[in-house]
Amino acid sequence: MNWQGKKVLVTGAGGFIGSHLVDKLVALGADVTAFVHYNARNDWGMLEENYSENDDRISVISGDIADGFAVDDAVAGNDYVFHLAALIGIPYSYVAPESYVNTNIKGTLNIMQACRQHDVSRIIHTSTSEAYGTAIYTPIDEKHPLQGQSPYSATKIGADKIAESYFCSFELPVSTIRPFNTFGPRQSARAVIPTIISQALKSDKIHLGSLTPVRDMNFVYDTVNGFVKMAESDNAIGMTINVGSGRGATIGEIADIILQKINPDAEIICKEERVRPENSEVMELICGNKLAKEVFGWTPEYTLEEGLEITIEWIRKNLACYKTSRYII
Repeated sequence: MNWQGKKVLVTGAGGFIGSHLVDKLVALGADVTAFVHYNARNDWGMLEENYSENDDRISVISGDIADGFAVDDAVAGNDYVFHLAALIGIPYSYVAPESYVNTNIKGTLNIMQACRQHDVSRIIHTSTSEAYGTAIYTPIDEKHPLQGQSPYSATKIGADKIAESYFCSFELPVSTIRPFNTFGPRQSARAVIPTIISQALKSDKIHLGSLTPVRDMNFVYDTVNGFVKMAESDNAIGMTINVGSGRGATIGEIADIILQKINPDAEIICKEERVRPENSEVMELICGNKLAKEVFGWTPEYTLEEGLEITIEWIRKNLACYKTSRYII
């Protein structure tokens, strides 16, 4: 597919994955509009690294995904919509669940309705592997039951079902991508890999929560390629498809790999405040990614170790962005 001149909207464009997706689409020649969350500082989030106010490669719109009027204006005139805007921090969903309902569920409803109203050609909606909860079996394929083990995951399940309903009810050309844990440059310390790396670069003591949960870590460049390939595939319309490496490792194992690269003598300290409630912790996530390969030819290109090398170097250069002395939920 030729993306040259295609009019594309990316919501959540100021975020970690969203900013990398914008970079990819710009490189492919798309006419990109980036929807970022409004703030009084006019801060574009992670887009600030590569774009300025005089940059004609993208157009930036500030707004709130929960505001239907703002969403409708942003969607109008676009051929493709990548919907990534969401509240994603699991610990914060324990203290602010209503915010997650408003952003994740209502925001997705606003996107689907606006895309229907404006006859958008393709919509890629973003899910999460957290929707599966603790694995009943592994690798986890798309037939695995959904389990709302946190307010965050419950709202993402709700958002997924809103997207599904618009396909079933209105034949909206929407596909749902379900990424497993993504890591890479620009990720905040609300995620475990930058938490480990940033602490290891500053201290000999690494504060973490539970070390036993198993996660499937997918490098962000691979995840972004999954978004693009899904948008290019007519066969993916109406489907929900996993994107992940297929390799599982415990948090403790991941921490050991990182510390061997940065600070082998560092001590890992498990802090109770960082441990999820017992019934909310997702113990095992390993991606079954066969469907992504079958439907749109996606397979991961980066190993965990290769992705970590790139991520460590980025965090090393941007260490001032990380507040390692305190736990941010």
